[in-house]
Amino acid sequence: MKNEQLKNDFVQRRLVSLDVMRGLIMILLAAESCRLYSTLNGITAEHSWAGMIVQQFFHHPWHGLRFWDLVQPAFMLMAGSALYISWHRKAEKGISWESNFKHILVRSFRLFLFGTALHCVYAGKLVWELWNVLTQLSVTTIIAYLIIRKSGAWQIVFSVFLLILTELLYRFVQIPGFDRPFTEHHNFGAYMDTVLMGKINADGWVAINFIPTAAHTIWGVVAGKLLVSPLANKQKMTYLIGAGIIALITGYAMDFSGFTPIIKRISTSSFVLVSGGWVLLIMALLFWINDIKKQSKYAWIFTVVGMNAIFIYLFFETVGMQWFNGTTAIFVKGFLGFTGLSHQVMSVMSALVTLFMEWYLCFWLFKKKIFFKL
Repeated sequence: MKNEQLKNDFVQRRLVSLDVMRGLIMILLAAESCRLYSTLNGITAEHSWAGMIVQQFFHHPWHGLRFWDLVQPAFMLMAGSALYISWHRKAEKGISWESNFKHILVRSFRLFLFGTALHCVYAGKLVWELWNVLTQLSVTTIIAYLIIRKSGAWQIVFSVFLLILTELLYRFVQIPGFDRPFTEHHNFGAYMDTVLMGKINADGWVAINFIPTAAHTIWGVVAGKLLVSPLANKQKMTYLIGAGIIALITGYAMDFSGFTPIIKRISTSSFVLVSGGWVLLIMALLFWINDIKKQSKYAWIFTVVGMNAIFIYLFFETVGMQWFNGTTAIFVKGFLGFTGLSHQVMSVMSALVTLFMEWYLCFWLFKKKIFFKL
């Protein structure tokens, strides 16, 4: 009976789609942290249909796009929508932009601290690295909030300016050894890493990705403004789908023409457009299912995770990877040892159990009305 009431509470929430999207993103990230994708990759043939599906849950090595490359853009865009909706509701209560800006600065500072601290956890020592998504989000949040009161058209123009700025920096700032715009480790972003951190990321990620990916957060603000507007749902769907298609056509055209390749690791403008386009279409689909058709019977499965998104992200990136994954594996593999299953299959089962337990932790926190916020 309590569970039924829990589900009904979520159905009645406004913009269930945003909660579902946030929760879906976090569950996908938790599955990666539980090593579900890597263990599945170990039991599937590389060129089989199953193997090709599993490959979609890994970042593309350089030039190209996979499903997993959409997760961070979705996170950034969703954060932008939540940012606008939160500010909109506070403004209705009479809270000024200036007063709320202090809260945004504090929150962004905390995001920055957590993002840099996570790299210390990964390395097992104190390091200065700025590649984490939370670090990126701490900057894009401030950029988006500074223009949150502008019109949607103004915000879109500004986001395009950021993409043009990225193009100019990569193409025309010629530093010896870093003068090849779209070559791994030899581009302007890699040079800036040597300035900011004195090192280059082995996998090609760059810290100044916050410049182009700020467009995702800004587009999220515009989408949030649209979704809470008095416009008819049909118009909202038209704008979301139309914007997504335009972004996809523009981004793919830039890539296919050879002008700017789609590269996630340095967030080229074509990547930002294509990934943003796909995310807007996903947002439109979730909005149609959950907020228009009201098919939200199982939305609570995702939203209980989404409502403690930062907590569960920090949990599986620290306690999860350092202790919880291995501890769960001891018991799961121990009980399954008598079944004769292969080590790889037992690893998959262990990852699934770990993922469920992390989901249940969020469910328990929700039932206790415990929510961690920055």
